[in-house]
Amino acid sequence: MAPPAVLLEGEFDKRVKTYWLWATPVLFACTIVLIPLIPIYVIVASLFVNRYLVNLHCTLTERTLVIKKGILNKVESTIPLEKITDLQLYQGPVMRHLGIKGFRVETAGQSSGPGGHLVNMIGIVDTDGFREAVLAQRDAIDDRKAGGSIAAPEAQTNDDLAGVVKDIRDTLARIEQRLSDPN
Repeated sequence: MAPPAVLLEGEFDKRVKTYWLWATPVLFACTIVLIPLIPIYVIVASLFVNRYLVNLHCTLTERTLVIKKGILNKVESTIPLEKITDLQLYQGPVMRHLGIKGFRVETAGQSSGPGGHLVNMIGIVDTDGFREAVLAQRDAIDDRKAGGSIAAPEAQTNDDLAGVVKDIRDTLARIEQRLSDPN
């Protein structure tokens, strides 16, 4: 079986490194108590951010959205496009300052619980365009499926339908006959 054709490969903005390094320290600073941990966090996080970015991939194929990420625990999520209900864009204050966006993949029947999301992605270049490409491909798949199911009833002829109507009429006549019998 041939591998699916890749329609679009997500490229990640270099500013996402800055976001990952500084979003958490901003939260630490807001709590005041965690301010002493900021230097430790920045040193440890700087060791892992580049490795994480190298292992981060987001690929749109003809039928799926494939997301790979992780350093120690590598995770690959393959999401069928027909199951995607929405790609929710989001942008917090630090992200807005850096000019990056993220999206959350919402699917029909997702198992991540209420308010949870199957997958989060941050920092794809032209996030809006990537989102539109995924939704357009999903809609194209839906249109092809809908086109196939609409054509089937038109294949029936009037004679076929007349035969079904006659069968229904005969069944109703038998039911009426049994209901009217005193037995």
